[in-house]
Amino acid sequence: MPITKNLAELKLKVCGMNKNTSDVAALRPDYLGFIFWEPSKRFFQGDLPSIPHGVKKVGVFVDERIVVIAEKVKKYGLLLVQLHGNESPAFCDQLKKQIPQIKIIKVFSIKDDFDFGQLKHFEDVCDFYLFDTKGKLPGGNGYVFNWEVLKDYPSTKPYFLSGGIGLEETDSIKEFMKRPEAQYCHVIDVNSKFEDEPGLKNIEKLKEFKKTLGQS
Repeated sequence: MPITKNLAELKLKVCGMNKNTSDVAALRPDYLGFIFWEPSKRFFQGDLPSIPHGVKKVGVFVDERIVVIAEKVKKYGLLLVQLHGNESPAFCDQLKKQIPQIKIIKVFSIKDDFDFGQLKHFEDVCDFYLFDTKGKLPGGNGYVFNWEVLKDYPSTKPYFLSGGIGLEETDSIKEFMKRPEAQYCHVIDVNSKFEDEPGLKNIEKLKEFKKTLGQS
């Protein structure tokens, strides 16, 4: 009998934080994502408001230099670094050695299919994988990829499920969680489908989504 995961065990990450960070943080999602990639419409700069204890801050970077990542980790108290570019296993290894306290999330973008063979090179140098939809720009494309691709997931490493997830995916998430490949799904990662404009999150939609995940 395959092991499946209980819906209530799923964690929630709200990414692309910018314009109403305090309001979103007050909902106490498990993770908040801040994008430190200048071309993004959700590029974060300036000061961070106070974040409740227990909400983990994630910095999102695209092919950034380690010295810059280290500076942001220190300035904003980041606990995780999400790598959204073409970072190599060697880069991840070097990053981990230079900032040993952080957890590394390596992103892989999926369209219609995916070669999971490439994951083996990252098994020892990152803590999580994140799967999202392949688009013209990294992150926030608003489209869902075919989660059936994940039936070939070969790893036991926990992963973040991302890519255009909104309230309309509630039933799909519930169905997905019954499948064996969902066993290692650690986090549902949301962004553009919960916005009134880039970086401005819709609090009521987020509250409703949290309820569907069994979170108070």
